[in-house]
Amino acid sequence: MSEALVKVYRNELVESIHRGSVAVVNRNGDILYYVGDPYYVTYMRSSAKPLQAIPLVESSALEKYGINERELATIVASHSGEDIHIEAVSSILNKIGLDETYLKCGIHMPYSKETMKKLILKKEKPTPIYNNCSGKHSGMLLLAKMKNYPLEKYYEPGHPVQREILKTMKYITKCEEIKIGVDGCGVPVFGMPLYNMALGFARLTNPEDLERRKKEAAEKIVHAMQSYPENVAGTKRFDTDLMKTTRKVIGKNGAEGVYCVGVLDKGIGIALKIDDGANRAKTPAIMEILKKLNILEGKELEMLKNYHTPLSKNHQGKIVGKIVPEFDLHSFSERETI
Repeated sequence: MSEALVKVYRNELVESIHRGSVAVVNRNGDILYYVGDPYYVTYMRSSAKPLQAIPLVESSALEKYGINERELATIVASHSGEDIHIEAVSSILNKIGLDETYLKCGIHMPYSKETMKKLILKKEKPTPIYNNCSGKHSGMLLLAKMKNYPLEKYYEPGHPVQREILKTMKYITKCEEIKIGVDGCGVPVFGMPLYNMALGFARLTNPEDLERRKKEAAEKIVHAMQSYPENVAGTKRFDTDLMKTTRKVIGKNGAEGVYCVGVLDKGIGIALKIDDGANRAKTPAIMEILKKLNILEGKELEMLKNYHTPLSKNHQGKIVGKIVPEFDLHSFSERETI
């Protein structure tokens, strides 16, 4: 059963409430804290991208094709379509002798308002490379190229690329019963308990017990995300600002109210699901969890305060309310709250 996580205030009245569930798990598989149902089953959506990249990195494709860290960070991104993202994806495709016509992620307007304005002023339409998942798709094509797999239908569940990714997802999350759906960009999406998502991120960021090549791959992915956080999301995006503010964590956004965090110095992973999928509730909830666990403190909390308790403004620009996370973390072993 989910619990109330975030309340939306207009002046003194609570106007809306967002419910959800949280799992905080260590790399050994122990649930440390929870809210609601830590075994709630949902799709991991784009929070899975850092885990999906492990087969690519362990294949030695980065070395063979000269893929740099900025490009690797874009492979695990849900990017805004800014110049740095387009340049990175274009570079990856160029290095493997392909162009964006090979990308089967579909088309949407870039998340970046500045990029969108530029396209409109030039009277140009977005192409697949502006899709927030184009980095992931270029990575899948890169793995297909490396393994001499067919480039066609690389996004379908039966393709060797997707079979390798699914095998790795089961390994890293220790979830054998993964439910497969279709993501917004057309590739398989993975349904599993929040517990397993959190465990996957705990093992990604603290990979000591992984097989050697997977351990090395995990370390490279985490280092790339920390080194180029602007490529993982973009300007004024939470993933980017969180990782720019602290090197203690990596964070990855997912659609429909999903967010996952790996904490490097504590050996834990965090998975969040907002029941109604509301984006506005995710960052306050994650910020509150990181505060309660003493992962973010002092200056870090101050620098990220606009994500922790966002202010609501009317069309006149006046502050009329705020979004506030209000919940307890329950200790799984002691059944206490913090």
